[in-house]
Formats: sequence, C-alpha cells, structure tokens
Amino acid sequence: MSTTEIGERTAGKSGVADAEDGFALSEHALEGVGTRPFGVYVHVPFCATRCGYCDFNTYTAGELGSAASPASWLEGLRRELAAGAEMLGGTGRGAPAAQTVFVGGGTPSLLGADGLADVLGAVRESFGLAPGAEVTTESNPESTSPEFFDRIRAAGYTRVSLGMQSAAPHVLAVLDRTHTPGRPVAAAREARAAGFDHVNLDIIYGTPGERDSDLEASLDAVLDAGVDHVSAYALIVEDGTALARRVRRGELPAPDDDVLATRYERIDARLRDAGMTWYEVSNWAAAQDPSARCAHNLGYWDGGDWWGAGPGAHSHVGGTRWWNVKHPARYAGILADGRLPVGGSERLSAEDVHTEVVMLAVRLRTGLPLGVLDAGERVAAASVVAAGLAEISDEHLVLTDRGRLLADAVVRTILLGAEG
Repeated sequence: MSTTEIGERTAGKSGVADAEDGFALSEHALEGVGTRPFGVYVHVPFCATRCGYCDFNTYTAGELGSAASPASWLEGLRRELAAGAEMLGGTGRGAPAAQTVFVGGGTPSLLGADGLADVLGAVRESFGLAPGAEVTTESNPESTSPEFFDRIRAAGYTRVSLGMQSAAPHVLAVLDRTHTPGRPVAAAREARAAGFDHVNLDIIYGTPGERDSDLEASLDAVLDAGVDHVSAYALIVEDGTALARRVRRGELPAPDDDVLATRYERIDARLRDAGMTWYEVSNWAAAQDPSARCAHNLGYWDGGDWWGAGPGAHSHVGGTRWWNVKHPARYAGILADGRLPVGGSERLSAEDVHTEVVMLAVRLRTGLPLGVLDAGERVAAASVVAAGLAEISDEHLVLTDRGRLLADAVVRTILLGAEG
C-alpha cells in the first residue's frame, strides 16, 4: 500500500480544506514530531507507457510534452524536501531524520542510477537519514541491469521492489505490461548479486483470462528468484482506466470474487511452504528475518508520520493529512514561486483516527488491540471471533486464514458495532 492509496481513502470527506498559499502545520500537529516513526515518500510521476489497469498519478513523455521533465521535477523535489525539513524542524528539535525512504511511482528506475542517487541525496541534504535507515526504490525490471543495481546500492539504497505481475505473457498483455516474462526473475537475481539483502516481487492475481496454471507459473518464478518478500494484490478494475473501459464494453469479464479467494489461498500456501509468512494481508516476508518486512509500509500501517514529496503525493504528520497538486508542471511551478504545492488538506478527527486504526491494524498479523475498541465494538469483535474470522491473541484480534479473505467485512462489522 502506497502513500497515495492511504491518503485517498480519507481525502474528500468533511473538514477537507482547499489549497492555500500559506499552508502550515499547527502546533498541535507538530507536537511529538520525531517521537513517532518518520519516513519520506518520493513520488516519481514518469512512465514509459501507461498500463491499462493503473490509475496512479503517472505520465508518459508524450502526455507531458515540454511541460515538465525529470530535471524540473527533481529541482522541485529538492525545494519541497528542503521546505518540509524547515517546517518540521520548527519544533525546536530540528527536522526528524528519515528512518525510511520509499521512492515509488510511476517508474523510478527510468531516472537511472544517477537520478535515483540524486533523489536520495536530496533527502540526505534536507531531512538526513537515521542510522540503519531502510531505503527502497520501486523498479521496472526492463529498466534495470547489473550495473544499475550496483550503482544504486553504492548510493545507499537497501531494498528493491520489482513489478512482476505475472509470468504468463497473455496475462501481461491484458494488463498492458511491457516487460518480458523472464526479466523480473533475472532482475531479482541481479539485485541480490549486487548486495541487496531485501528484494520484493509484486504479483497481481485474478486478471481476466488468468488460469490456475498461470498463477502456478508465476509463483514458481517468484520462488525461483530467491526473494525474501512478496506482495500479491487482487486485480481491482479502477474507474477511468483502459481496463475498466474494456470490462464495461464486455470485451473482458470482471474479476470473480470466488476465483480471487481461491487464488489468494493458493498464494498463501505456496509462500508459507517456502518459509514466508504474511505480516499484512497482501504482503509476505521471510519468516525468520524481521528485517525482510517493509519498515516503510509498516510506518503507514502503524500510524507514523511521513512527508510525501512529488506530484500527487500524500503526507501525514500528527493527525493532519495533505496532498500535493497532481500535474508535474504545476508542481514544479508552485515550488519555483517559493510555495508548497499543496492541493488540499484535512485535520483528522478522533473518529477518523479511530477508523483508520481499525482499518489498518486488522490487516496486520500483529492484529488489532482490543483496548482501542469501545463496548459495542468489542461485542462486534466477539461475533467476528464466533464466526471463525478471527481469534484473540495477547489482547489482540488477529484474522484467521478465512478472515483474511473477508478483512474488509471484518472492519465494517467492528466499526458498525457501536451502532448495531
């Protein structure tokens, strides 16, 4: 789950403010900065082509024309990170050093190793890096090489996440993915050879036309790559995408919920047999190595602070959330004028915070602390346990295998408990 996804779940409700030239965090939001987990997310909005299922804030060179470029984006990024460090450093303790950095997109590897080194340099110059910081970049396997991995490792990156999606060519074709099926495995091996201990492969399951044998081939490839982390996401047909238009026209069937459930169970079984364990509903990591889990994403899920830099990126500090304008040209222009490129903001109410705690903690293997629930929600939680969807462990509600298939329904049941 990215910063953008987390922010968009709550953006647009009551209390949201439009962008203002003088955006600033309140003293209340700044209280405790540096005592909570803190990460930096950098959004790279560039892609070589647009995948048919993707609704992220990304742009191809043809879509941007001369309006924006990686150079203008990077200059804007430097300005935003510097302004962010100055704002958070206003607490008197100085800006918090980044415990995690995640460069996502888009296709960060299109920047090349030198570009990614410049990005990390901008974070170092503004916030700085905490000792032992986790530094991740997403990469498209087709825009990587052994030299690329050697150079970003030397620059300070510690983790790589590669988009694989599927090993089946016809599934990749439906998704409009351009890489060759064997390239992600080769890239993962190159990353490990370059000294990366932590390498993730992303897969998507439930694509129209995907067969059981296609999923098995994808899992075979993942396990053959020797990675220590796997993210597996059910295909979601997002409004406004090319895939959604094809489904609406009847060219492709919509994903089937029963098929998705069966595929998820198969993924979990194969990864478990290979020595991985789930730590979030859609994420598995080497069972014997806690550092295999993505600390940056755990910072989101555990309610930490983060500064999201780049067009469309979302940030959260002390219960205040804000998001940047989306277009790279406007983003760079606003920063050149000496202003933060904030497109809107909101102050989360106590109810909002509670909702997010339940929504995110339920999805974690560590579970939802029962102490955060009110009386009605505790009754609802007991009904979830009685239905076999969760169990109680150390005063936490933890999803069972069946409960993971119905995680969203569990959240709704608990949050409606006080009203039921």
